[in-house]
Amino acid sequence: MNYRHAFHAGNFADVFKHIVFSRILIHLARKDTAFRVIDTHAGAGLYDLEGEEAARTGEWIDGVGRLLERPLAAAAAALAEPWLAIVHELAGHVPRLYPGSPYLAQRLTRPQDRLTFGEARAADAGLLRETLGRDRRALVAAGDGWSLIKAQLPPPERRGVVLMDPPFEQEREFGAILDALEAGLRRWATGIYAVWYPIKGRREVDAFARRLAALPAGKVLRAEIGLYKVERIDRLNGCGMAIVNPPWHLDEDLRLLAPALAGHLAREGQGQSRVEWLRGE
Repeated sequence: MNYRHAFHAGNFADVFKHIVFSRILIHLARKDTAFRVIDTHAGAGLYDLEGEEAARTGEWIDGVGRLLERPLAAAAAALAEPWLAIVHELAGHVPRLYPGSPYLAQRLTRPQDRLTFGEARAADAGLLRETLGRDRRALVAAGDGWSLIKAQLPPPERRGVVLMDPPFEQEREFGAILDALEAGLRRWATGIYAVWYPIKGRREVDAFARRLAALPAGKVLRAEIGLYKVERIDRLNGCGMAIVNPPWHLDEDLRLLAPALAGHLAREGQGQSRVEWLRGE
């Protein structure tokens, strides 16, 4: 595994994934009872947008950079505000920083909530521990993030979300996600599972959607954004989030956010978006 998220931090896929993830956390926090966040592929937590890796690709400029330069429309901006507030705060830091999912989880949870992060790269796991500081709510587990499904489910809190965001460098990442979802649902049928995935070949993505629809879950929602008028298999055309057991009203949030973000981040035209139930609305 040679994937380093620092090269891609703050790109359009991060923006979409992190706004959706933030909305899930906001919905969970509306009830007083504690919840658990489990992030299977956590990364380093914070990323230097002026560092060597980010500068080499410049992907953040057409991602979070666009939202820093030009605001979203009012309705979408209101839904993205918890994420936007953190992003703007860190953008004023020297050097300019971008928040990964563990940092967002730390900032958008309460004292009673608990956080578990898996990270395969020992160096990034160490950086993540530094980022989180002495937060007694948080545990960083260095090693295979998929192992958290067996080790941590069901959590004592009984409510929460599992974020799955593998690097998609292996041949069978879609299959690994489905295996993890099936194992997770056997242990914790009521948990929320949020999965990020890239859109390159449509056939593979649609096959993944069919298998998601067949999961033994109550509901499965998917939201996608596309950057181009025509999809080509030789590039990253867009990305999606599949949410198993989504919070109530998350679909309404995403029906506002997805087209707004697609238009804001598109490389051609107004972009494309889709929000639909795969199972059980």
